[in-house]
Amino acid sequence: MSRQTTLSDVTQRTLTECADGSTEREDDTPTTERALLDRAQAHAADVAAEHFPDLPIEAIGWDVSHRAKRRAGVTKYDPDTDEITIRLSWDAFEQHGREQFSSTVRHELIHAWQYHEFGEADHGETFTRWTDTLDATQYCERFKSPNWWVICTECNGRLARYQRSKVVKHPENYRCGECGGSLRSKEGDNQ
Repeated sequence: MSRQTTLSDVTQRTLTECADGSTEREDDTPTTERALLDRAQAHAADVAAEHFPDLPIEAIGWDVSHRAKRRAGVTKYDPDTDEITIRLSWDAFEQHGREQFSSTVRHELIHAWQYHEFGEADHGETFTRWTDTLDATQYCERFKSPNWWVICTECNGRLARYQRSKVVKHPENYRCGECGGSLRSKEGDNQ
């Protein structure tokens, strides 16, 4: 006897399950942008149906980034047109896998709801309330190794940098935001 999915089960469904309704096959990992976006949209629609019924999920634009290095996803909002677009990082999906990446989809869906409801989005109190409800992380784990580290010589605070920015080129011109100590830069992906 097959089990019907109830509304309370919806938030537990992952990108894998949204693809074909089961978790039995492990060989159906998306290999194209369209396949990833189809899964992400199906997962978002399931979550929105239960938690954000007034969010026009079908009006949200979806895109994949192959350039993002620091964030697994981003939600953009155009206040002139009320257009909302969710952009997901292909590299984050490949590094994190389907199960963890479904949390990113829920994270970005919260931002889409915030933009729809309030015209702005952040990681404040409203966002935190939803991350608990939707089992979504507040921040994503690093999925790319940084090209440089900016390191405080006093408190050993570390900031990952992916481009050769001014602070990487001339750390002596900057101070640590935490303790005011001197900074140095170090090339490489190890800490």
